[in-house]
Amino acid sequence: MGFLDLNPWGALDTPAGRRSWLAGLCTSIPRAADKNDLLDQIDDALLARAPVGDTATLESLGKRYRDQVDKAGDLHDRTNRVARKGLPEVWVGDTAVLASDGVAAAARAATRMADAFQGGAKALHALADALGAAKKQDADGRARMRQAQQRLGPPDSFFDLGDIVETDQEKQEKKAALAADRTLAADGVDLMHKAAVTADDAVRAAARDLNKWAAEARAGKMHTGQLSAVDRMMLADADGRAGAPDYNEILTAGDLERSGRAMDALPPADRARMDRLLAGAKTPQEKAYLMKALAAGHGVDDIQTFDGKIHGKDPAWLQRHLTPIVTDGDSLGDEGTNPVSGANLNTQLQDFEGQEWAQGGDGQGNTCVASSTVTARALVDPVYALSLTGGPSGQENDPDAFRRRLVAEQNRVHQEGHGGADGMRQKGRTEVFNKEISPETGSSYERREVPDPDSRRDVLPQIEKAVADGKPVPIGVQGQDETGRPVAHAMMIVGQQGDKLEIYNPWGKTTWVSENDFVNGGMAKASDHDYADAYEVHLPQG
Repeated sequence: MGFLDLNPWGALDTPAGRRSWLAGLCTSIPRAADKNDLLDQIDDALLARAPVGDTATLESLGKRYRDQVDKAGDLHDRTNRVARKGLPEVWVGDTAVLASDGVAAAARAATRMADAFQGGAKALHALADALGAAKKQDADGRARMRQAQQRLGPPDSFFDLGDIVETDQEKQEKKAALAADRTLAADGVDLMHKAAVTADDAVRAAARDLNKWAAEARAGKMHTGQLSAVDRMMLADADGRAGAPDYNEILTAGDLERSGRAMDALPPADRARMDRLLAGAKTPQEKAYLMKALAAGHGVDDIQTFDGKIHGKDPAWLQRHLTPIVTDGDSLGDEGTNPVSGANLNTQLQDFEGQEWAQGGDGQGNTCVASSTVTARALVDPVYALSLTGGPSGQENDPDAFRRRLVAEQNRVHQEGHGGADGMRQKGRTEVFNKEISPETGSSYERREVPDPDSRRDVLPQIEKAVADGKPVPIGVQGQDETGRPVAHAMMIVGQQGDKLEIYNPWGKTTWVSENDFVNGGMAKASDHDYADAYEVHLPQG
């Protein structure tokens, strides 16, 4: 092989591998030493598969999605008209939902449905357009490569390379011809590489957006015959009182699926008790937190005790005590970065009664892995969250007591992960993620090294699918401090919108970074310039 001394099929069986392979050839082809070297490298380039996919099928699917938008919009208008008519205070569903609330939730579900169809159509049309452009670009590149092959002719044999007497003019003509062929081949491989990048990026963007819109089709996620359609719709619609509703639904897509399966698996006596708890809840938010506790793996005995602590509390109290991370509607705005630290200016402090969810209570110390794990567990398990915020009674509002419990829990996890003064080793990190978060999410965590842009780009779709389903993704970042000493830090990916990832930093704050920041060493925006590069993630499996 002219470019790499390895079996190319290992490098070419993924989109990331193909774009990396062609990127290497973009560098090496212009430096080809002779005719045979150039021919070998052209062969290497042509091994890369052209972008695949049927643009007509994608456009047809996109049109079908778009055709559904008007139907969903009409459903929204009709349900909205019913909601405005002033319905009597009648209860519907197995868990006592006001009819007026149920109709209003149906209108919002119809809006979400229309948005999902519109978003899905847009994603498919964008993929079709990008794929069509990439195919043309790739074909143009291959044509130039083959033209260069034809002009070069067959490889020189041993006898062709012997002591042939050439005049200076013949040598110059041969050198000029090789230079022209190198330029033609370089232009060709550059087009092929651009096509590979365009197709790869477009597929990733479409997968990201379609996964997100699929997660937004929330009411259909709870596949249980134990609750009525109205109940399922109301639970999917419930959100916290602070922050943007679309960013702060109480039940994630994963919660809805797991709680539905758990409801179906309950013995009849426990099912009857769960029904009574749901029917007695005073607000949709209270119902949703009970179901979130079920999704997190708690039995009905634990949920009944939990219900006794939260019953009748208003939605704002519930959110403060049970949801450690709240996302404001303007949190996605780009306000630039601190010129000294490189951190985003637009960050959001996450606190309980003024005490931040921070490592050591003040963002200091060496427990970043344990601290991000504790907050992530509280994010997916409201019973655990209340044990930290509300204490044994569940009724406390004391920030100092919260800080003591939080730090004690961080230290417990740090010790169980065999952490030391310099942090926690790799084995300990995987162990604590699987011990503390996996039972609540139903997914074990597997470590993936991401030492370079290609590997980071390759895991993005899995990261974004996980967080769209409500499963936090631990991430390790590294760099050097001002003395040049290697340093590392642990954070958690907890949300995704468009091409942005929401990062929880155990210094007590959240912010958003772009996919490009994650891939290309821009993680200082979520921390500071000491920690620019992601080097590992732990991906939920299943």
